[in-house]
Amino acid sequence: MGVNPGTASPAPDGDGPRPDSAPPAGPLPAAVLAFDAGNSKTDAALVAADGRVLGTGRAGGFRPPAAGVDAAVDVLARAAAGAAEAAGLPFGRGPVAERVSACLANADLPVEERRLRDAVAARGWGRATEIANDTFAVLRAGADEPRGVAVVCGAGINCAGMTPDGRTARFAALGPLSGDLGGGRWLADEAVWFAARAEDGRGEPTALTRALPAHFGLTTMAELIEAVHLGRIGTGRLHDLVPVLFAVAAAGDPVARSVVHRQAEEIVTLARVALERLGLLGEETPVLLGGGVLAARHPLLHDAITRLLAERAPMAVPRVVTAPPVLGAALLGLDRTGAPAGARARLRETYGHRTAPG
Repeated sequence: MGVNPGTASPAPDGDGPRPDSAPPAGPLPAAVLAFDAGNSKTDAALVAADGRVLGTGRAGGFRPPAAGVDAAVDVLARAAAGAAEAAGLPFGRGPVAERVSACLANADLPVEERRLRDAVAARGWGRATEIANDTFAVLRAGADEPRGVAVVCGAGINCAGMTPDGRTARFAALGPLSGDLGGGRWLADEAVWFAARAEDGRGEPTALTRALPAHFGLTTMAELIEAVHLGRIGTGRLHDLVPVLFAVAAAGDPVARSVVHRQAEEIVTLARVALERLGLLGEETPVLLGGGVLAARHPLLHDAITRLLAERAPMAVPRVVTAPPVLGAALLGLDRTGAPAGARARLRETYGHRTAPG
C-alpha cells in the first residue's frame, strides 16, 4: 500500500462527506495524518506508527484569507482523500488517523490557529488535531529532534523556533505591518526601486537598470514601469526578477549586493532573536534555512548568512533544508504519539533527509 511520497496521488473532486458515525474503537490504521499546506499547493501523508508512509495526496493552494476557512479546509480534505485512496482506506466516515498534524500557511496568529484547529477538528479525520504555522514543518524536517530555529525565505519571510519541552518562538510574519523585511517579493521590489531611481538620476548607478527590463525584453526601466502600471506585465511576474538581482550582485554591482546583504542581515537577526528567546544562544543549535530563496543557495547570500551567524550566534549550526515540509509535519505528529526513534528514522529514509550543512 505504501506510496512513494515524491509521487503525488490523485485526489477526487469535492471535499468529501463529514463524518456521520461514532469514532471506531481500537487502533486506527494510521498514527498521523500530516499536512503541509502552502499558498500554491497542499501535501498530505498518512503515516503508520512504525514510520511507514501508507499513502500521499496533493491538492491546490491553502488560502483562508482569500477563500474563507471552510473552503480552505476543503482543500485539505481533497489532499487527505487522495492519501486515503492511495492507502486503500475509506475516507469521510470517521477518523483515519490517531492524530492530525497540520502545518499551514496563514496560521500566523494564535486566533488564526484556533479557528483553523476548530475547523479541521470538526471534520473528524483524527482523534486529536494540532495546527502549527508551516515554518515549523521546515524546522522539524531539518532537525534531528524538535529543537532548533528555522528561517523560511520564499515569497515572504518567517521564522520559528522550538524546544523539546514545548516552548516556541514566533513572529507574526504579516509583512511590513509586523515589521518584516524580506522574501522574494521584497527582493524584487527593492531591485526595481533602486533601478528606477538610478535611471532617473535620484539614485546611485546600477547595472539593474538594464538587467531588469532586459529580462522582459525591454530596454529601459521607464518601459518596465509603464508595462507593469498598465497591466501588460502582471505584478506577480516581478518575482521572476529575483534571480536577475542575484546574478547582477554576483557580478559585483554594489547596489545589488547591498540588497542581498540586507536580506542576509534580516535572516540572521530573526534567527538570533529566536535563539535568544529560547535560551539557546549558548548551546549548539541547528538553524534551518528553507524556502525557495534560501534553498537555491545563492553564494553571496548564503556566505553572508554563514559569516553573520558565526559573528552573532557562534553556537548556531546553519543547515539548508530541501526535504519536503510534509515530512516535518509527520515527524511532529509522531513526536506527539511517542513513536520510537526507529519510526522517525524510517520516515526520514522514505522521504530522504535532504539537509545540507551550511
